[in-house]
Amino acid sequence: MSNKQQENERPPIFSNNPSNILPQKLTLDSKLKFRCHPGVSCFTACCGNINIILTPYDILRIRRALNLPAEEFLLRYTTPTYLEKTDLPGVKIMLDEEGRCPFVTPEGCTIYPYRPTTCRYYPVGMSYFREAPEKKDEKALAEEFYFLVKEEHCKGHLEDKIQTIQEWRVDQGIDESDLMNKEWMELVMRRKSFGYQATLSEPAKRIFFLASTDLDKFRDLVFSDAFLSSYEFDEETLQKLREDDIELMSFAFRFLAATIFGIRDSGLKVREERLQQKMEQIKKDRAGAEKRAQETYQELLQDHEKLKKQVGAKKSTGPGKGSAC
Repeated sequence: MSNKQQENERPPIFSNNPSNILPQKLTLDSKLKFRCHPGVSCFTACCGNINIILTPYDILRIRRALNLPAEEFLLRYTTPTYLEKTDLPGVKIMLDEEGRCPFVTPEGCTIYPYRPTTCRYYPVGMSYFREAPEKKDEKALAEEFYFLVKEEHCKGHLEDKIQTIQEWRVDQGIDESDLMNKEWMELVMRRKSFGYQATLSEPAKRIFFLASTDLDKFRDLVFSDAFLSSYEFDEETLQKLREDDIELMSFAFRFLAATIFGIRDSGLKVREERLQQKMEQIKKDRAGAEKRAQETYQELLQDHEKLKKQVGAKKSTGPGKGSAC
Protein backbone atom coordinates (compact mmCIF):
# COMPACT_ATOMS: atom_id res chain seq x y z
CA MET A 1 0.00 0.00 0.00
CA SER A 2 1.34 3.43 -0.94
CA ASN A 3 1.94 6.19 1.61
CA LYS A 4 -0.84 8.24 0.00
CA GLN A 5 -3.29 5.35 0.34
CA GLN A 6 -2.29 4.87 3.98
CA GLU A 7 -2.68 8.58 4.63
CA ASN A 8 -6.14 8.60 3.04
CA GLU A 9 -7.27 5.61 5.09
CA ARG A 10 -6.30 7.23 8.35
CA PRO A 11 -8.28 10.42 9.05
CA PRO A 12 -6.79 13.69 10.30
CA ILE A 13 -6.64 14.26 14.05
CA PHE A 14 -9.45 16.79 13.90
CA SER A 15 -11.73 14.83 11.58
CA ASN A 16 -15.27 13.73 12.46
CA ASN A 17 -14.45 10.01 12.38
CA PRO A 18 -16.82 8.48 15.00
CA SER A 19 -14.46 5.55 15.61
CA ASN A 20 -11.79 7.91 16.97
CA ILE A 21 -13.72 10.82 18.46
CA LEU A 22 -15.65 10.21 21.64
CA PRO A 23 -19.19 11.65 21.43
CA GLN A 24 -18.82 13.96 24.39
CA LYS A 25 -18.53 17.74 24.47
CA LEU A 26 -15.76 18.78 26.86
CA THR A 27 -14.96 22.05 28.63
CA LEU A 28 -11.79 23.48 30.14
CA ASP A 29 -12.75 21.89 33.47
CA SER A 30 -13.28 18.40 32.03
CA LYS A 31 -10.87 15.71 33.22
CA LEU A 32 -8.33 14.08 30.91
CA LYS A 33 -6.58 10.79 31.73
CA PHE A 34 -3.56 10.71 29.48
CA ARG A 35 0.23 10.85 29.40
CA CYS A 36 2.68 10.45 26.51
CA HIS A 37 6.34 9.63 27.15
CA PRO A 38 9.15 7.46 25.69
CA GLY A 39 8.14 4.60 27.97
CA VAL A 40 4.77 3.92 26.33
CA SER A 41 4.83 1.15 23.74
CA CYS A 42 3.19 3.33 21.07
CA PHE A 43 5.62 6.24 21.42
CA THR A 44 5.58 8.35 18.19
CA ALA A 45 3.07 6.00 16.51
CA CYS A 46 0.75 9.00 16.15
CA CYS A 47 3.39 10.79 14.08
CA GLY A 48 2.87 8.74 10.93
CA ASN A 49 0.23 8.51 8.20
CA ILE A 50 -1.48 11.65 9.36
CA ASN A 51 -2.41 15.13 8.10
CA ILE A 52 -0.61 17.78 10.13
CA ILE A 53 -2.07 21.08 8.93
CA LEU A 54 0.18 24.05 9.69
CA THR A 55 -1.16 27.38 10.90
CA PRO A 56 0.68 30.62 10.07
CA TYR A 57 2.23 30.69 13.53
CA ASP A 58 3.29 27.03 13.24
CA ILE A 59 5.17 27.88 10.05
CA LEU A 60 6.82 30.94 11.56
CA ARG A 61 7.83 29.19 14.78
CA ILE A 62 9.26 26.07 13.11
CA ARG A 63 11.18 27.83 10.34
CA ARG A 64 12.68 30.23 12.88
CA ALA A 65 13.96 27.24 14.86
CA LEU A 66 15.42 25.76 11.67
CA ASN A 67 16.79 29.16 10.59
CA LEU A 68 15.12 28.88 7.19
CA PRO A 69 13.41 31.50 5.03
CA ALA A 70 9.73 30.83 4.45
CA GLU A 71 10.09 29.72 0.82
CA GLU A 72 12.79 27.14 1.58
CA PHE A 73 10.86 25.74 4.55
CA LEU A 74 7.69 25.41 2.49
CA LEU A 75 9.51 23.66 -0.37
CA ARG A 76 11.43 21.25 1.84
CA TYR A 77 8.91 20.31 4.49
CA THR A 78 5.35 20.99 3.33
CA THR A 79 2.86 20.14 0.63
CA PRO A 80 -0.21 22.17 -0.45
CA THR A 81 -3.66 21.20 0.78
CA TYR A 82 -7.08 22.69 1.41
CA LEU A 83 -8.15 23.52 4.94
CA GLU A 84 -10.83 21.12 6.14
CA LYS A 85 -14.28 21.67 4.59
CA THR A 86 -13.25 24.92 2.86
CA ASP A 87 -11.77 26.09 -0.42
CA LEU A 88 -9.02 27.92 1.50
CA PRO A 89 -5.53 26.79 0.45
CA GLY A 90 -2.91 25.97 3.06
CA VAL A 91 -0.05 23.57 3.72
CA LYS A 92 0.55 20.41 5.71
CA ILE A 93 3.70 18.58 6.78
CA MET A 94 5.13 16.54 3.91
CA LEU A 95 5.62 13.00 5.21
CA ASP A 96 8.73 10.99 4.37
CA GLU A 97 8.88 7.83 2.23
CA GLU A 98 7.67 5.75 5.17
CA GLY A 99 4.69 8.02 5.77
CA ARG A 100 6.24 9.56 8.88
CA CYS A 101 6.72 13.15 9.97
CA PRO A 102 10.22 14.19 8.84
CA PHE A 103 10.96 15.72 12.24
CA VAL A 104 10.37 12.49 14.20
CA THR A 105 13.01 9.93 15.19
CA PRO A 106 12.73 6.82 17.40
CA GLU A 107 13.84 9.06 20.29
CA GLY A 108 11.02 11.52 19.70
CA CYS A 109 10.33 14.86 18.02
CA THR A 110 13.41 16.83 17.00
CA ILE A 111 11.48 20.12 17.03
CA TYR A 112 9.43 19.38 20.16
CA PRO A 113 9.59 22.91 21.68
CA TYR A 114 8.37 24.29 18.32
CA ARG A 115 5.98 21.49 17.30
CA PRO A 116 2.74 22.32 15.43
CA THR A 117 -0.48 23.22 17.22
CA THR A 118 -2.14 19.99 16.04
CA CYS A 119 0.57 17.94 17.77
CA ARG A 120 0.27 19.96 20.98
CA TYR A 121 -3.46 19.31 21.20
CA TYR A 122 -3.43 15.55 20.60
CA PRO A 123 -5.36 13.61 21.93
CA VAL A 124 -7.62 16.61 22.59
CA GLY A 125 -9.43 18.35 19.75
CA MET A 126 -10.90 21.82 19.76
CA SER A 127 -13.62 23.21 17.56
CA TYR A 128 -15.87 26.23 17.24
CA PHE A 129 -19.58 26.56 16.79
CA ARG A 130 -20.81 29.47 14.69
CA GLU A 131 -24.39 30.29 13.80
CA ALA A 132 -25.48 30.05 10.18
CA PRO A 133 -24.29 33.03 8.08
CA GLU A 134 -27.77 34.54 7.83
CA LYS A 135 -28.22 34.40 11.61
CA LYS A 136 -24.82 35.17 13.06
CA ASP A 137 -23.94 38.45 14.71
CA GLU A 138 -20.91 39.97 12.95
CA LYS A 139 -19.21 40.66 16.30
CA ALA A 140 -20.37 37.56 18.17
CA LEU A 141 -17.61 35.18 19.23
CA ALA A 142 -17.79 31.56 18.15
CA GLU A 143 -18.47 29.05 20.91
CA GLU A 144 -15.37 27.03 21.75
CA PHE A 145 -15.53 23.41 22.87
CA TYR A 146 -13.29 20.35 23.13
CA PHE A 147 -13.48 16.63 22.39
CA LEU A 148 -11.29 13.57 22.96
CA VAL A 149 -9.62 11.55 20.21
CA LYS A 150 -9.11 7.95 21.30
CA GLU A 151 -7.37 5.68 18.83
CA GLU A 152 -6.83 1.97 19.44
CA HIS A 153 -3.06 2.11 19.04
CA CYS A 154 -2.62 4.89 21.63
CA LYS A 155 -1.59 3.58 25.07
CA GLY A 156 -1.29 7.02 26.62
CA HIS A 157 -4.92 6.74 27.73
CA LEU A 158 -3.89 3.84 30.03
CA GLU A 159 -1.49 6.03 32.01
CA ASP A 160 -2.46 7.22 35.49
CA LYS A 161 -1.96 10.97 35.06
CA ILE A 162 -5.21 12.95 35.35
CA GLN A 163 -5.56 16.67 34.66
CA THR A 164 -8.12 19.12 33.36
CA ILE A 165 -8.23 20.26 29.75
CA GLN A 166 -7.06 23.68 30.95
CA GLU A 167 -4.06 22.10 32.72
CA TRP A 168 -3.31 20.09 29.58
CA ARG A 169 -3.35 23.29 27.51
CA VAL A 170 -0.85 24.95 29.87
CA ASP A 171 1.37 21.85 29.97
CA GLN A 172 1.50 21.65 26.16
CA GLY A 173 1.96 25.38 25.53
CA ILE A 174 -1.30 25.58 23.62
CA ASP A 175 -2.36 28.97 24.94
CA GLU A 176 0.42 30.76 23.04
CA SER A 177 -0.42 28.93 19.81
CA ASP A 178 -4.13 29.67 20.07
CA LEU A 179 -3.51 33.33 20.91
CA MET A 180 -1.30 33.75 17.84
CA ASN A 181 -3.64 31.80 15.58
CA LYS A 182 -6.94 33.16 16.92
CA GLU A 183 -7.68 35.79 14.25
CA TRP A 184 -6.70 33.41 11.46
CA MET A 185 -8.80 30.57 12.89
CA GLU A 186 -11.78 32.92 13.10
CA LEU A 187 -11.43 33.57 9.37
CA VAL A 188 -11.21 29.86 8.62
CA MET A 189 -14.28 29.08 10.73
CA ARG A 190 -16.15 31.98 9.14
CA ARG A 191 -15.37 30.53 5.71
CA LYS A 192 -16.33 27.03 6.84
CA SER A 193 -19.71 28.28 8.08
CA PHE A 194 -20.62 29.26 4.51
CA GLY A 195 -20.01 25.76 3.15
CA TYR A 196 -19.33 25.27 -0.54
CA GLN A 197 -22.25 27.29 -1.91
CA ALA A 198 -19.98 30.28 -2.55
CA THR A 199 -16.45 29.87 -3.87
CA LEU A 200 -13.52 32.25 -3.58
CA SER A 201 -11.97 33.72 -6.70
CA GLU A 202 -8.53 32.47 -7.72
CA PRO A 203 -6.86 35.83 -6.85
CA ALA A 204 -8.48 35.67 -3.39
CA LYS A 205 -7.16 32.14 -2.88
CA ARG A 206 -3.67 33.20 -3.92
CA ILE A 207 -3.55 36.15 -1.53
CA PHE A 208 -4.92 33.99 1.32
CA PHE A 209 -2.24 31.38 0.67
CA LEU A 210 0.54 33.99 0.48
CA ALA A 211 -0.49 35.80 3.68
CA SER A 212 -0.99 32.51 5.56
CA THR A 213 2.23 30.74 4.59
CA ASP A 214 5.00 33.06 3.37
CA LEU A 215 5.52 36.18 5.48
CA ASP A 216 8.70 37.03 3.57
CA LYS A 217 6.80 37.48 0.30
CA PHE A 218 3.86 39.10 2.07
CA ARG A 219 6.26 41.70 3.49
CA ASP A 220 7.50 42.38 -0.05
CA LEU A 221 3.88 42.91 -1.08
CA VAL A 222 3.18 45.29 1.82
CA PHE A 223 6.19 47.46 0.99
CA SER A 224 5.51 47.56 -2.73
CA ASP A 225 4.66 50.94 -4.27
CA ALA A 226 1.20 49.75 -5.28
CA PHE A 227 0.34 48.61 -1.75
CA LEU A 228 1.69 51.69 0.03
CA SER A 229 -0.16 53.96 -2.38
CA SER A 230 -3.41 52.15 -1.58
CA TYR A 231 -3.34 51.97 2.24
CA GLU A 232 -2.49 54.44 4.98
CA PHE A 233 0.23 53.66 7.53
CA ASP A 234 2.03 55.76 10.11
CA GLU A 235 5.80 55.46 10.39
CA GLU A 236 5.66 53.50 13.65
CA THR A 237 3.42 50.84 12.09
CA LEU A 238 5.62 50.58 9.01
CA GLN A 239 8.67 50.10 11.22
CA LYS A 240 6.97 47.26 13.09
CA LEU A 241 5.85 45.58 9.89
CA ARG A 242 9.37 45.85 8.50
CA GLU A 243 11.11 44.34 11.54
CA ASP A 244 8.61 42.26 13.56
CA ASP A 245 7.25 39.02 12.07
CA ILE A 246 4.53 38.72 14.72
CA GLU A 247 3.26 42.23 13.94
CA LEU A 248 3.36 41.41 10.23
CA MET A 249 1.46 38.17 10.77
CA SER A 250 -1.22 39.93 12.79
CA PHE A 251 -1.52 42.57 10.07
CA ALA A 252 -1.83 39.80 7.46
CA PHE A 253 -4.86 38.43 9.31
CA ARG A 254 -6.49 41.88 9.40
CA PHE A 255 -5.70 42.40 5.73
CA LEU A 256 -7.40 39.10 4.84
CA ALA A 257 -10.37 39.96 7.04
CA ALA A 258 -10.89 43.24 5.21
CA THR A 259 -10.08 42.32 1.62
CA ILE A 260 -11.45 38.77 1.35
CA PHE A 261 -14.07 38.55 4.08
CA GLY A 262 -15.30 42.15 4.04
CA ILE A 263 -14.95 42.68 7.80
CA ARG A 264 -15.28 46.43 8.28
CA ASP A 265 -13.64 46.81 11.70
CA SER A 266 -10.33 45.23 10.66
CA GLY A 267 -8.47 48.53 11.10
CA LEU A 268 -7.21 48.59 7.53
CA LYS A 269 -7.53 52.12 6.12
CA VAL A 270 -7.65 52.75 2.38
CA ARG A 271 -6.21 56.07 1.20
CA GLU A 272 -8.90 58.66 0.38
CA GLU A 273 -7.53 59.31 -3.10
CA ARG A 274 -7.54 55.58 -3.83
CA LEU A 275 -11.15 55.37 -2.67
CA GLN A 276 -12.05 58.20 -5.01
CA GLN A 277 -10.26 56.48 -7.88
CA LYS A 278 -12.09 53.27 -7.09
CA MET A 279 -15.45 55.03 -7.00
CA GLU A 280 -14.71 56.74 -10.31
CA GLN A 281 -13.70 53.44 -11.83
CA ILE A 282 -16.89 51.82 -10.56
CA LYS A 283 -18.93 54.65 -12.11
CA LYS A 284 -17.08 54.26 -15.41
CA ASP A 285 -17.52 50.50 -15.37
CA ARG A 286 -21.21 50.88 -14.58
CA ALA A 287 -21.68 53.50 -17.32
CA GLY A 288 -19.79 51.30 -19.75
CA ALA A 289 -21.92 48.29 -18.82
CA GLU A 290 -25.10 50.31 -19.27
CA LYS A 291 -23.89 51.59 -22.66
CA ARG A 292 -23.01 48.06 -23.80
CA ALA A 293 -26.39 46.81 -22.62
CA GLN A 294 -28.16 49.57 -24.56
CA GLU A 295 -26.11 48.84 -27.68
CA THR A 296 -26.89 45.13 -27.37
CA TYR A 297 -30.58 45.94 -26.99
CA GLN A 298 -30.56 48.11 -30.11
CA GLU A 299 -28.74 45.40 -32.05
CA LEU A 300 -31.38 42.89 -30.99
CA LEU A 301 -34.13 45.26 -32.14
CA GLN A 302 -32.42 45.71 -35.50
CA ASP A 303 -31.98 41.96 -35.90
CA HIS A 304 -35.63 41.49 -35.03
CA GLU A 305 -36.71 44.02 -37.66
CA LYS A 306 -34.50 42.35 -40.27
CA LEU A 307 -36.01 39.00 -39.42
CA LYS A 308 -39.54 40.41 -39.77
CA LYS A 309 -38.71 41.81 -43.23
CA GLN A 310 -37.18 38.50 -44.33
CA VAL A 311 -40.26 36.57 -43.20
CA GLY A 312 -42.51 39.12 -44.94
CA ALA A 313 -40.53 38.83 -48.18
CA LYS A 314 -40.78 35.02 -48.16
CA LYS A 315 -44.54 35.22 -47.68
CA SER A 316 -44.96 37.65 -50.59
CA THR A 317 -43.07 35.31 -52.97
CA GLY A 318 -44.55 32.07 -51.66
CA PRO A 319 -46.75 29.52 -53.59
CA GLY A 320 -49.53 31.20 -55.58
CA LYS A 321 -47.88 34.58 -55.16
CA GLY A 322 -45.50 34.46 -58.15
CA SER A 323 -45.98 35.85 -61.73
CA ALA A 324 -48.43 34.13 -64.14
CA CYS A 325 -46.95 32.09 -66.95
